[in-house]
Amino acid sequence: MSLSVLVVEDDPRISETLRAALVEAHYVVSVTDTSEEAWFMLSQQTYQAIILDLTLPKRDGMEFLHMLRQTDIETPVLIASARDSVEQRVEALAAGADDYVVKPFALVEVLMRLHSLLRRGRSDQRLRHKVGDLHMDLLTRKVHRAGRNIDLTIMEFDLLAFLMQNHPRLVTRDMLARDVWREVNRATPLDSVIDVHISRLRKKIDAPPTRPLIHTIRGMGFKIALDPD
Repeated sequence: MSLSVLVVEDDPRISETLRAALVEAHYVVSVTDTSEEAWFMLSQQTYQAIILDLTLPKRDGMEFLHMLRQTDIETPVLIASARDSVEQRVEALAAGADDYVVKPFALVEVLMRLHSLLRRGRSDQRLRHKVGDLHMDLLTRKVHRAGRNIDLTIMEFDLLAFLMQNHPRLVTRDMLARDVWREVNRATPLDSVIDVHISRLRKKIDAPPTRPLIHTIRGMGFKIALDPD
């Protein structure tokens, strides 16, 4: 699935275990060990869920959670913390967390709770994207435009999902290489591969007589929008 999850965890063993399990479950995963970097990442990309530790350096998880809700960021938050008292759980839920698991946790429980959050709650609007007459449902993996269903390959779907999640912001080739192709240490650029997939996707999405939605911004990247400007 092309659902993006942000893991905010300062224990590298736990964050790597979560990352591997989420990737295996077909999530797109970003990981950070500080709330400051998590805040920056949220300004750059849309996430469907956040897995948040409460014990973080500098600004702790509770403060970060308060910041999210005070600025009307409604991304579902699953707390994963060693703080196991009833009072601490109630405090986190009252502050805007959507669910809470106590460390040490079973990975299968985290995955089940995350899946439940994505199906039921605040993220509903983020699982369905619309630009003009183009509609996309990330859970059912259905795409249609102007009343016609559009069949996409797995990579085409993931590419379109990333473009729509970032609508109307510009998406660079580096962003696509990192977040769609998951290639961060590749010796040669993926530019030609990306351009081929964009071309194929454009032929399916922007087939006449519909107006173009996928735009190439010369020397910068791509965006999906009603107007390229």
